[in-house]
Amino acid sequence: MTSQTAKSAASTPPLLSRLLRAREVSLVALLLIVTLGTAAINPLFLSFGSLKDLFLNVAIIALVVVGQTIVLLMKHVDLSVSSVVGLSAFLTGSLFIAYPGLPVPLALLFGLVLGAALGSVNGLLVAYGKVPALVATLGTLYVFRGVTYAVVHGGQINASNLPPGFLGFATGAVWGIPNLVLLVLTVMIGFGIYLKSYRGGREYYALGSNTEAAVLAGIRVNRRTMIGFALSGAVAGLAGVLYLARFGTVDATAGTGLELQVIAAAVVGGVSINGGVGTLFGAGIGALLLGVMGSALVILRAPSFYQQAIQGALLLAAISIDMLVSRRTAKGWNQGRKP
Repeated sequence: MTSQTAKSAASTPPLLSRLLRAREVSLVALLLIVTLGTAAINPLFLSFGSLKDLFLNVAIIALVVVGQTIVLLMKHVDLSVSSVVGLSAFLTGSLFIAYPGLPVPLALLFGLVLGAALGSVNGLLVAYGKVPALVATLGTLYVFRGVTYAVVHGGQINASNLPPGFLGFATGAVWGIPNLVLLVLTVMIGFGIYLKSYRGGREYYALGSNTEAAVLAGIRVNRRTMIGFALSGAVAGLAGVLYLARFGTVDATAGTGLELQVIAAAVVGGVSINGGVGTLFGAGIGALLLGVMGSALVILRAPSFYQQAIQGALLLAAISIDMLVSRRTAKGWNQGRKP
């Protein structure tokens, strides 16, 4: 009986792993189907200009997805990322107006530090204040947005206020690949390696899988939670600077609604809302899939509300699959524990 229990317990992780891999493979297949199908109707969809615009538009969302994935792995959620993006974009623009010769790397560093500080507020509320992440980040979503409106005070930053070198950073390219896309890919690859291969990254999976077990394993849960939210804020702050470079013009509404797109992309990409499961590769594919679908609907001249409807349908499907996998896994463990 003991051997049967061990066998059942040992067979569950491979089953879950196969299901997750199948989801990522199915996402890639769906991405190819949508892309090739749209190209068959309108060949311009695969033109260099269209693909460049697509990747530039997806890049900002994909970058914010990095931080959101870390938070979701801990079985939390960060709804404040859109406000962090907006505030970071406007304050960076104001900084350029005050200091026109500001180097681009310093602007990126400013966004990182600002975002980390705002994310740390969420971390303090969740880790040490014990406020549910949904409530805490919903509150800071409005607080940070309110601060943005107070700072903007009806004004806006225009491309004419920004240095040409900063604007050229987003539109410039290396071997035809935009700098913005290369930077986002570098961040995603770096964090992907960190989550997979380093102890600190693996601890996020441990927190989301079983917090009690993580404590027994010696993981400092509050500290790790704090760092996770700070990283999410830092990435969103960096995304705000790149948002400014990409669009050139920002006002108090910059980034509004971005949080829902980011969460949808992560969950569709296989990051479990129950924590402890998911990869940045899958989350990135999820962001690209939603971006391709949005562009395809524009190419096909479909009404804009279809894009939101499809995003919602994909999100519901992903959550349903996630719940099904979780229940099957739990059932397998429970059967394995029976004497």
